[in-house]
Amino acid sequence: MTTTLQDIAINTLAGDPTSLAAFDGHALLVVNVASKCGLTPQYTALEQLAKDYADRGLIVVGVPCNQFRGQEPGTAEEIQEFCSTTYGVTFPLLEKIDVNGENRHPLYMELTQHPDAEGEAGDIQWNFEKFVVAPDGTVVDRFRPRTEPDAPEVIAAIEAVLPV
Repeated sequence: MTTTLQDIAINTLAGDPTSLAAFDGHALLVVNVASKCGLTPQYTALEQLAKDYADRGLIVVGVPCNQFRGQEPGTAEEIQEFCSTTYGVTFPLLEKIDVNGENRHPLYMELTQHPDAEGEAGDIQWNFEKFVVAPDGTVVDRFRPRTEPDAPEVIAAIEAVLPV
């Protein structure tokens, strides 16, 4: 039996067990996030996407990671507080994990196999790398950190897989 993206167990930021199967039937934008990064203002566009496309079946999923210059040092409570009070984040946040290296979470073992527009797969380059996942769990696109969440190519990729 092969493991699919939806089968991979992960916890919510609050520590409750879940998996991407909890979002079955939805398009996903999965993003590794950090609170103390120069790209942190991308939270604003991520939250706007989550609101604008919620009724069409998109869920933005934030995955905190502290692997890039320690830019996500907080506890789960501190991360949640920062995201909700500073950026009004309402989309789901998962537990803080490693996205690269020997302790790379299985979710990112799967995601990083998908290449970006230049055909490059492998390690996450920095905070705010984005993956568009179709409702069936297929990774359909990958955008590097400096690509804004509301860039035309990201919007096109999302709209191509929206279920509604």
